[in-house]
Amino acid sequence: MMKFAWDNYKGYAWGKNELRPLTKNGHIGNMFGGLRGASIIDSLDTLYIMGLMEEYNDAKEWVKTSLDLNSNGEASLFEVNIRYVGGLLSAYYLTGEEVFKNKAVELGEKLLPAFNTPTGIPRGVINLGSWGWASAGSSILAEFGTLHLEFVHLTELSNNPIYKEKVMNIRKLLNKIEKPHGLYPNFLSPVSGNWVQHHVSIGGLGDSFYEYLIKSYLMSDKTDEDAKTMYYSAMEAIEANLVQKSPGGLTYMAEWRGGILDHKMGHLACFSGGMIGIGADDGAPEKRQHYLDLAAEITHTCHESYARSTTKLGPEAFRFDSGAEATATRLSDRYYILRPEVIESYMYMWRLTHDPKYRDWGWEAVEALEQHCRVESGFSGIRDVYTMTVSHDNMQQSFFLSETLKYLYLLFSDDDLLSFEDWVFNTEAHPLPIIRKSSSDTWMSLS
Repeated sequence: MMKFAWDNYKGYAWGKNELRPLTKNGHIGNMFGGLRGASIIDSLDTLYIMGLMEEYNDAKEWVKTSLDLNSNGEASLFEVNIRYVGGLLSAYYLTGEEVFKNKAVELGEKLLPAFNTPTGIPRGVINLGSWGWASAGSSILAEFGTLHLEFVHLTELSNNPIYKEKVMNIRKLLNKIEKPHGLYPNFLSPVSGNWVQHHVSIGGLGDSFYEYLIKSYLMSDKTDEDAKTMYYSAMEAIEANLVQKSPGGLTYMAEWRGGILDHKMGHLACFSGGMIGIGADDGAPEKRQHYLDLAAEITHTCHESYARSTTKLGPEAFRFDSGAEATATRLSDRYYILRPEVIESYMYMWRLTHDPKYRDWGWEAVEALEQHCRVESGFSGIRDVYTMTVSHDNMQQSFFLSETLKYLYLLFSDDDLLSFEDWVFNTEAHPLPIIRKSSSDTWMSLS
């Protein structure tokens, strides 16, 4: 699948950000502010891990000769960080190739002006050109809260403390401000440092903030006590306010709107099974089984959102009201864009429990992807998971190569391939090494 997706990207969209597999051309989009080659950067580590060396070498060559970081458009700080900075860091740590390190640090520097706000909370959009201004508006929790892993590694590699200081400052501010019921709302003003409204979600807008708390703790070789405390406090608030059980016995995470629950769960929120699983070991020992059970229940619910659709692929969002459970009741929620989150939780739960059902569920997803998303020249998302007459969206997302296929590959690999003892995955599935407190040698090569 990876080779098929890659070969078609290379054949029809080389150097562009994504492949449009139906029209056999490339897509650039405006998320990356003029940066190109998102699918290349996102695929580097996947190709390397899978041993697709010829393809990896083509990708490396493109980075050396054609990755131009001097672009002038407006880019999403979050997307550039998780895909480009994360992808380059991971490629460097896996291969030791200096070109990846140098490009990562060069790009990291271009992101720093986003933090020039009264609070130090970065703005979400940055102009990558020389003046580095960013647009106004609120900052999104999942965006400014999903910088920590990459920025700590930028400090490690550049010996420049500024990256780590910037992300620690975000944390300081979040620790200081009042949180409604212990929850973190999704929007914060980078000017005043106050919450802009009280919408809380473990799905889009909130998701990877929580993921980066537990992963910061794990990546620090369990020395970052602050991240640990913030994560478990947030988990307590989430359990007290958002975790629900449906009449049919499914555990899900509702969204919270100023105290009123919205009984829906986004596909993006399905990463949380894996997150709660990897966080189970380090809470209070007596809660370990409780967290593993919760992780398994959430992952089961997310599997049901796949199992209850006609295509056996899950919708963008599914609801638990008016009698429906784990199904999209709104037409606008019925699409699937090759997202990885459900498969991500299968991979974590397989490694944590070795229950064979997770591999069975992963294989169901493989078969459904092959049947409904593979087209003549790549893989495409689909517009409605509840109909067999599939309508394709003509987009092979870069995260399909970075995350969906990598997590599937790891689900069926031995546990020592990118072992959890040594690696933490960023939210784009780019593996970053655990920073050992005992040794200046902070990473191990894959071999």
